Amino acid sequence: MMESLKWHIEGCPDFKAFLARKGVFPDSLPIPPEEIPPMFVSIFKEHRLISIPEEEIKIELTSSGTGGQRSAIVLDERSYRRILQIVDNIFGSMDLIDREESVNYLCFTYDPRVAKNVGTAFSDKILTGLTRRKRVFYALSWNETTRSFEFDLESTVKKLLRFAALPEPVRILGFPAHLWQVCNALEKCGKKLSLGPRSFVITGGGWKVDKNQEVTKEIFAEKVCRTLGFPKENLRDSYGMVEHGIPYVDCEYGRLHVPIYARARVVDPETLSPLPHGSRGLLHLMSPYLSSYPSISLLTTDLAVVESGCPCERPGDTLRILGRAGLAKHKGCAINALELIK
Repeated sequence: MMESLKWHIEGCPDFKAFLARKGVFPDSLPIPPEEIPPMFVSIFKEHRLISIPEEEIKIELTSSGTGGQRSAIVLDERSYRRILQIVDNIFGSMDLIDREESVNYLCFTYDPRVAKNVGTAFSDKILTGLTRRKRVFYALSWNETTRSFEFDLESTVKKLLRFAALPEPVRILGFPAHLWQVCNALEKCGKKLSLGPRSFVITGGGWKVDKNQEVTKEIFAEKVCRTLGFPKENLRDSYGMVEHGIPYVDCEYGRLHVPIYARARVVDPETLSPLPHGSRGLLHLMSPYLSSYPSISLLTTDLAVVESGCPCERPGDTLRILGRAGLAKHKGCAINALELIK
């Protein structure tokens, strides 16, 4: 963390000035990583903060769909390679990789052929590489007439029914609210699928627009597994943000694990003082692995609880995300996608 901190101080003058305002100067290092002043995650929507020369940028990602304020989230070659390896290691540790198996994918996200720089399209393109890709269907398709992404529920249901009739397992990725709509549509027409024990659902993005649609994790799991016909342990949620770059993934017991590549804690929203495990607070994430922009210490917009131990016996802490803090919506790609349901 100190090596990364020095790198960003030297590469990003604005970050260096921010630290100076907080009383952290190069000659005061080293300091405990928890004492690195966190930046609020939305800063990347307001300012272009990068720690590398412009010519070293490999890809730029945004968390705001194809419009709105663009987050200056840039990756150089080193950060890009690290993300690929980190995703591989994390999902592999959750027994979600099988590159000998061919799988049909239904992705509730933007088609990456159009939305190449949208964070969720980028991440789901990586996740379809955890197995061999047989067929991939993107439920949020680009409409040239309206010049916008649209969620076609009817076409998505038809595609899922076709996938269910094929011999390959199915993996469903993306926003849970879209999958909830599909399950409702299947129930309405009296259809129950049998996707089987090799099929998985990996959700991400949460329920950020219409709280009337949101259900508990338990109710969601019961309905989805019953309607689609696969084991409950194969339903995995994930948590992450394009600004942070590290995914947090459910184990088979439905608990989000903090990987070795990051540290998570919660802080008091008013004082930013750290709170003990088991307390409800604002989620503070730390990771040294991205060298292209100073996301080393981020204060998120989410309320969470950090806990120790898990029945799966994997080491490290686990996370419970309680929801978005505050009254104003922090509008990202997940929120834009959920609005397509309305």
